[in-house]
Amino acid sequence: MRNEADRPASQPEYGVQVDKDVFVASRDGVRLAVDVYRPDAPGTFPALLAISPYGKSVQVNDSPPQPFGKSVFEASIEAGDPYFYAKRGYAYAIADLRGTGDSEGEYEGLLSKYEGRDGADIVEWLAKQPWCTGDVGGAGICYFSSMQLHIAAEQPPHLKCIAPWEIFADDLYNHGVYEGGVLNIFLYGLYTGTYPARCGWAIKNTASAMIKNTPKDELEKLRAEALKNPDLRQYPYLDHLLRYPGKNPLLFDFMLNPLDGPFYRERSVSERLDRIKIPTYVGGPFFSFFTEPQVNVFNRLQAPKKMFLYTDMGYRPWRADHDEILRWYDYWLKGIDTGIMDEPPIRYRIAGAEKWSTAEEWPLETTRWTKFYLNSLQRLMPQPELYNDEPDAFVQQPLYVTEERARVTYVTPPLSEDLQITGPPRITFYASIDRPDTNFRISVRDADSDAVYPLAQGWLKASHRALDEANATPWEVAHDHTKAVPVKPGEINEYQAQLRPMSYMFRAGQRIKLEISSIDIPTDIETYDVMWHVCSSATTLHKVYRDAEHQSFLELPVIPRGA
Repeated sequence: MRNEADRPASQPEYGVQVDKDVFVASRDGVRLAVDVYRPDAPGTFPALLAISPYGKSVQVNDSPPQPFGKSVFEASIEAGDPYFYAKRGYAYAIADLRGTGDSEGEYEGLLSKYEGRDGADIVEWLAKQPWCTGDVGGAGICYFSSMQLHIAAEQPPHLKCIAPWEIFADDLYNHGVYEGGVLNIFLYGLYTGTYPARCGWAIKNTASAMIKNTPKDELEKLRAEALKNPDLRQYPYLDHLLRYPGKNPLLFDFMLNPLDGPFYRERSVSERLDRIKIPTYVGGPFFSFFTEPQVNVFNRLQAPKKMFLYTDMGYRPWRADHDEILRWYDYWLKGIDTGIMDEPPIRYRIAGAEKWSTAEEWPLETTRWTKFYLNSLQRLMPQPELYNDEPDAFVQQPLYVTEERARVTYVTPPLSEDLQITGPPRITFYASIDRPDTNFRISVRDADSDAVYPLAQGWLKASHRALDEANATPWEVAHDHTKAVPVKPGEINEYQAQLRPMSYMFRAGQRIKLEISSIDIPTDIETYDVMWHVCSSATTLHKVYRDAEHQSFLELPVIPRGA
């Protein structure tokens, strides 16, 4: 375990000089705006780069850090505290992506090819400055974090390490926009600055990649198809956006691309992880859609690496865990032996037990995959149901009819002993519907807790049920999202769904609860008071089967006591 007292990291010993609105020319001549915070002292220092479309000027804000959902909470302030690092001997650069903030050029859709290239050009510019040692690292979380990966995949020679925490959309389709094939409209609000992120993009000159790069006849055909989609049409603001895409060109692009394919592959750094050869420290919260990207990147990278998993997103402006990340930078950029590479590669927090633990791999090397079967009378049991073939059922009406979320639930008896579940839960279940399609939302909860949010959650669109065995991993079920196959109404189908990773200690006497439903509700606090996923526009009967021929089960990653 850690012994920071024996091997301290850099200490605050410098004043800070700030150079605002420095313009750096990219390889195609577009000038990128950068603010640099550096030690006010002679000598040379390693540099750190944080770059995003959120606007560099808002990243330094006097508002005290606030928890999610509070009145002055601002999710876009995620570059980190430049003064913290500058005082400890780093030059901290915060930059605007092209077409945003104070930079020149055009922002061509989300995660375009220019973003990694521009970041790589700034890295090399930083390395050449007289106050820089020539060693540069990546900084910031969420979008800043994704930029670190895209930049690293460009392999700029002077980028020596990165620390991408809360990675957004390493796989833009399945880990970002279409979870399990279900459209997540988080970026509706994030781009324009509506709740929960009130700043959003520092919009200057942004464009729809589809409008810019698609022949007019093909574009209009795709738009017409989206306008006919009843699930999109039930939301007036999405119908409006399809007609007036300038309001949010990013979401317009996504609605015109409901299936996985070249549009998403070109923008997914998961396609280029083999190009990242430098030390990488990933981190993120359990339950959030940031968790799967952390795990996927960590497991696929072939480089020195660490992973840090905690229990929630924390506060914004982001000022958390700077001491931990400093140890990483000190080790790789200053050559200080902080001991960080002597520790186990994975450190994670167990909610319920409220303690930290470590591991060598993910899923944990001690994992025992344990099945809990769906039984009649809302029971979740160690044995399958054998004698009751009458299915459970729920009817979900669309949001323009009701704001009640229908569901079926299954609960274990009180546990006889403490049970630690750490890893990515998954579910196999059999179901029929009376429509060609629906969305399944699966949640795992502590039945005896009044916590608002689930411990783990996953989505799967019924028409995307086909598995992609070639890309399945021990940490994630894979589906073929390149096509949608309508369901034959009344037909019983097998569904396998992946839930986001969790880490929780159920105490003896507590019960595990599984929920299966099909919608998000904008006014439901469980969905952060925003509409996350597009729901079905048709009243749908869902039947869940759990008889001898259709043994439905939840599979949990149980960690044995003392492991």
